[in-house]
Amino acid sequence: MVLYGRNAVHEALRGPRAVAQVWATERAGREPWLRGGSLRTASADEVERRCGSPDHQGICAEVAAYRYAEAAGLLAREDALIVALDEIQDPQNLGAICRTAECAGATGVVIPERRSAEVTPAVCKASAGAVEHLAIARVRNLAGFLLDARRAGAWSYGADGDARTGYAQPDYRGKVVLVMGSEGSGLRPRVARSCDELVALPLRGRVASLNVSAAAAALLYEITRQRAASS
Repeated sequence: MVLYGRNAVHEALRGPRAVAQVWATERAGREPWLRGGSLRTASADEVERRCGSPDHQGICAEVAAYRYAEAAGLLAREDALIVALDEIQDPQNLGAICRTAECAGATGVVIPERRSAEVTPAVCKASAGAVEHLAIARVRNLAGFLLDARRAGAWSYGADGDARTGYAQPDYRGKVVLVMGSEGSGLRPRVARSCDELVALPLRGRVASLNVSAAAAALLYEITRQRAASS
């Protein structure tokens, strides 16, 4: 896999993945964190050719394939906070949610194996490299994972704009799974039924909904606010 973008490469060098080679333009290669690494100076055209994107910011790196975590391992954590994504297909949204999840201290993210964005170089860049420090698991069936979560003692909250329960009403202590639906249709009916409770964010303007990554950020920080207040 060839990553691109300053933050994505920087965090890859700080994370567990093996980095085989870094290419950077002369200007980008002046970053102090690149000193002592396997750096080769390259033109901007060569960097773009290697990574396949014009959004490289003058740097790219060949790294080992991303290693997904085991969903059961995430559920085994005491007071786990997991973000489960129901067919999020936009790499930018997946990356943005992963960035927020990592910054908020989430245990990890769970995505379906099918009809979902996976960890690609575009997702790495959109996450600003957060995926290098965040456990991400893939599951065959998201509704089945939520059943496993219930058996593990977790409470699952699905984001639904039509829900009667306000986002700040639940008690988010203990093991929690926050479930976010796809960009267009939201939670699939079976996934929604597998949640223990559906919650809604208030919408006071004229636009009908929030972007899924913005909604995930608001919900994650309400959860972390409550947990911090009760600790």
